[in-house]
Amino acid sequence: MTELIETKLSSEIIFQGRFLDVRRDVVELPNGKTTTREWINHPGAVVILPILPDGLIGLIRQYRYAAQGEFIELPAGKLDSGEKPLACAARELKEEIGYKAGKLTFLAQIHPAIGFANEVMSVYLAENLEKTDCNPDADEFLELLPTPLEDAVTMVWNGKITDVKTIIGVLWLNRLCQQHRQK
Repeated sequence: MTELIETKLSSEIIFQGRFLDVRRDVVELPNGKTTTREWINHPGAVVILPILPDGLIGLIRQYRYAAQGEFIELPAGKLDSGEKPLACAARELKEEIGYKAGKLTFLAQIHPAIGFANEVMSVYLAENLEKTDCNPDADEFLELLPTPLEDAVTMVWNGKITDVKTIIGVLWLNRLCQQHRQK
C-alpha cells in the first residue's frame, strides 16, 4: 500500500481571528516534491440532536453570514478554550434552545470540511430535556423549529436542509429510530 502522508516542513499563520486562524504550510508530498497547503485551524465544535419533551426534534432556523442565507440546522457551537465536547453540548443546548438534557449520549465525530479545515465536530443525542431559559450569544439570533423526525428527513431529501452537520445528524437519528423499531 502506498504511503500517502504529507510532511509539514514549515507553517505560517496568515490570518489570526477571534477563534480560528488561517495557515499556509509548506509540505513534502509522498513523491518527495514540495507544495503549499492553506488551511483553517479550528478549535472544534459540537452538534446536538435534541429530542424535545413532545418527541419532536429541536431544529433551529438561523442566518449564516458566510453563506448569505437562512438555514435550518441542529443546535451547534464551537468549543471554548479547554472545554470538553460534552460540557460544550450541554452549554450550547441551554444557550441556543433553552433546554437542559437529562441524558447526553455521544454518537460520532465528523470532519465537516476536510479539504481546508481541521474542524472536528462531536455529535450528541440529547434526551430527557427540561425547559430552562435561553441564553444566546449577543450576536446570535435564531428560532426554534420543533419538527417531527419524518419531516426533517423529508427536508434533507428535498433540499430544504443543506447544512452538512444537520444532514448527518438527522439521518443518524433516523437510523437509530429505525433500529429501535426493529427490536
